[in-house]
Amino acid sequence: MRAWIVDRPGPLGTGPLRLVGRPVPEPGPGEILVAVAACGVCRTDLHLAVGELPPRRHGVTPGHEVVGTVTALGVGATRFALADRVGIAWLRGTDGTCDFCRRGAENLCRAPLFTGWDADGGYAEYATVDERFAYAIPAGLGDAEAAPLLCAGIIGFRALRRAALPPGGRLGIYGFGASAHLAAQVAMYEGATVHVMTRSAEARRLALELGAASAQGTAEEPPEPLDAAILFAPVGELVPVALRALERGGTLAVAGIYLTDIPAIVYEPELFYEKNLRSVTANTRADGEEFLRIALAASIRVVVTPYPLGRADEALRDLAADRVEGAAVLVV
Repeated sequence: MRAWIVDRPGPLGTGPLRLVGRPVPEPGPGEILVAVAACGVCRTDLHLAVGELPPRRHGVTPGHEVVGTVTALGVGATRFALADRVGIAWLRGTDGTCDFCRRGAENLCRAPLFTGWDADGGYAEYATVDERFAYAIPAGLGDAEAAPLLCAGIIGFRALRRAALPPGGRLGIYGFGASAHLAAQVAMYEGATVHVMTRSAEARRLALELGAASAQGTAEEPPEPLDAAILFAPVGELVPVALRALERGGTLAVAGIYLTDIPAIVYEPELFYEKNLRSVTANTRADGEEFLRIALAASIRVVVTPYPLGRADEALRDLAADRVEGAAVLVV
């Protein structure tokens, strides 16, 4: 099969990804083998390729927004049948026994495994996954449209919940790519007013088209104080900017796995008046199940820019340069 690997992490111009031939993997006990139909291109994959997120092993295949069909069952795998359509997401495994897993916070597991980082992901024609961590894909979602939901969507959804947006509140979104355009639609479906701050003129156009109340430059002030905000852009300099835009008691959730350094925060006006700064770490399977139900009920529009599997390196370059509208998706 064809598969991309992270060969030499570094600047995209140095070719950190390489397309290779590999045997089709065998599903282990409790695992399923998935013929990949589509795989979303996540900013985490970009951080992995350029070395901002150190690879856990050499030659790993990235990609953790995978949609495909079950083609083989490992010993003891009974949850899915052959030809079922399933999704593979970022969270690949947990120990199930640590204090965080026991209290329902498996996203904070002390010994987790992640798709496309610890084990091979979906930038390939086939991938395996523990059936307990796979998702059934609703029939109303196409392959390319469903793929970004499995990380961009789920993480954006968790970030929205971490932002503690009150009912009917005013939400600010900083950066407007794959995750942000999905989280914004969930927020609006639930009655929020959304203001978007992003450097891309095309992203501002898309935000307004999807129903945002306003869209302006990244460092510009929103037209009204925010009850909550989510930072999707991996830019630490925007943390004080977003905190200043919050109303008293507001919360800023930082959604990315990677963030450049945060400059000094001035206690007043950036953090005083019980403002909150929170990070977001992975997700639980419950997050994923709830988000997929809401995405279907809300008829969320997933904006995708498709690429053939053989052009994964180009998709990452376009993502880095903000040339992707919505979410980039590899189509196999």
